[in-house]
Amino acid sequence: MVNFVQAVRDYWVHILCPMGFVIGCYLDRRNDEKLSAFRNKSMLFKRELKPGEEVTWR
Repeated sequence: MVNFVQAVRDYWVHILCPMGFVIGCYLDRRNDEKLSAFRNKSMLFKRELKPGEEVTWR
């Protein structure tokens, strides 16, 4: 147990930085899903596309 605590104390940067990156990516994807769900419900974007027209957002 003492070795684990010492390892965390010595290498906390190597643990927290990747965890922050992973959590940030997760939150970013979740926010994108919320925004696209809102976009699909928005009356502004409910028109039919013309033949040959494609969606220009992300």
